[in-house]
Amino acid sequence: MGNETFILKPGSNNKKLGFKITSKLWKGKKLYSLTLVERETCPTSCHHWDDCYGNNMPFAHRFSIEGLEQKLETELASLIDRHPLGIVIRLHVLGDFYSIGYVKFWEDMLFKYPTLCIFGYTGRDPELGIGQAIWLMNTRYDQRCVIRYSRNKPYFSPETNYLYAAEESFEGSSFDCPEQTGKVKSCADCGLCWTTNKTVRFLSH
Repeated sequence: MGNETFILKPGSNNKKLGFKITSKLWKGKKLYSLTLVERETCPTSCHHWDDCYGNNMPFAHRFSIEGLEQKLETELASLIDRHPLGIVIRLHVLGDFYSIGYVKFWEDMLFKYPTLCIFGYTGRDPELGIGQAIWLMNTRYDQRCVIRYSRNKPYFSPETNYLYAAEESFEGSSFDCPEQTGKVKSCADCGLCWTTNKTVRFLSH
């Protein structure tokens, strides 16, 4: 069966992501991604609500949340078995964490599979509901889970440890995405989003 039948897509399908992690942390793991339906799973407060990345991705294969977690668990078990060094899941190319229960699902998967790592970005408020559940997951699995909050803020304190992803207009302490600026070929070759606390700044798309 082709990759189109699976929810988790290999990073080799997306030149921005890459497939084999070569950065020091998580080196040797294989990178996969998950794409959900944008806006349907996102908070209306997201600062990319109007200019969502998905606006320019008419052919992206988006997955609805119906039956999602059961399908993900089946695929994760297969991928973990296939890759002895483990896998990294990029959450979410489009879409967001849509419930506390869904966050708990990923926390359960991190507990169940010690070679699983996840990274990504969220529009959720770190101090409320779903966003707070994400922070707890980041804290409990800080070596294997890095979800950044989409906010124009610099890293502030190891006590709260809120990690941020900012817009191009942000002028505070940050670094520009090395993949977007051509310094590395892909996320798999970079790894800064999951190895540094400093805010990453993304160019407008």
